[in-house]
Amino acid sequence: MNSPRRGRSIGRIVLYVCLIAFAAFLLVPFFWMIMSSLKRNIDVFSVPVRWIPQVFQWHNYVDIWTQADMATWLKNTIILSVVVTFLQVLTGSFAAYGFARVRFPGRDALFLAYVATIAVPWQAYMIPQFILMTKIHLTGQWLWPIIVLQAFGAFGVFLMKQFFETIPEELSESARLDGLSEYGIWWRIMLPLSGPALASLALLTFVTTWNDYMGPLFYLRDRAYFTIQLGLKTFQADPQGSSLDALLFTGSVLSVLPIAIIFLAGQRFFIEGIATSGLKG
Repeated sequence: MNSPRRGRSIGRIVLYVCLIAFAAFLLVPFFWMIMSSLKRNIDVFSVPVRWIPQVFQWHNYVDIWTQADMATWLKNTIILSVVVTFLQVLTGSFAAYGFARVRFPGRDALFLAYVATIAVPWQAYMIPQFILMTKIHLTGQWLWPIIVLQAFGAFGVFLMKQFFETIPEELSESARLDGLSEYGIWWRIMLPLSGPALASLALLTFVTTWNDYMGPLFYLRDRAYFTIQLGLKTFQADPQGSSLDALLFTGSVLSVLPIAIIFLAGQRFFIEGIATSGLKG
C-alpha cells in the first residue's frame, strides 16, 4: 500500500529537483548581467571571473543616464510599444470577430491564407517592405514605419478568433434580435467577455515590440528616435564603449526590468488566455 505512494513521492521530488535545476540554469545569465552592472568596467571581463563584485558600484545606475541617452530611448520604446500594442489588440480583435462570427463567401480560405503568413520569415519580405516604406516616404519619419507595419498581426487574429469561438453564439444571436449591429456586438459583448485573451495578446505584443531590434535598425535614422535596444547597440559601438562594459550591462538591466515586471504582473491573465483560446494543444 505504501510502496506506490512512496514511489509517487520520490518521483515528485525528482521532478521538482529537475525543475529547480533547470530554472537555475536559465537564471544564470540574468544573474551575471545584474552582477556585471554593479562592477567596475575593468572587472566585468576580468580573469579569473568574479561573479560577485568586491565593491558594488551602485552609481552605475546613475552614470548610465548621464553618459547615454537612456531617457530618450526609454521614452521612444514606451511610446512605440504602447501604440503598437493598442493597434494590434484593436485590429486583431476586430478582424477576429469577422472571421469568427460574420459569414461571407471565402471566409475560411481567406483566414487560412492570412494565418499562413505567420510561417513566412520576416527576412523573406523585409526588403519589399523597406522599399514600400521608402516609396511612401515613411522611412526616417519618427516611429511611423514600425507602427504602420506592426499595427496588424496574423497571430493576434488567430488568438482572438480561437477565443471568440468559445463564446456561445446565442449571445450574438440575441443581440442581433435586439437590434444591435455587428460593431455593437463586437464592442459591447465580445470584448468585455475576452479579457484574458486580450491581456495575453497585449502582453505578447508589448514584449515583442519592446525587444525588437531589427525593425528600429532598418527604419530609424535619427538618433532622437532610437529605441532602447538600438540605443544600447550604438552605445556599445561607440569608441569609448569598450571601456564602459559595466554601464552597458546596467542599461541592459534597465531594459529588461520593465518587461519582467509586466510579465510577472500579467502572467495569470496570460496563462488563462492561452488555455481558453485553444492554443494549449
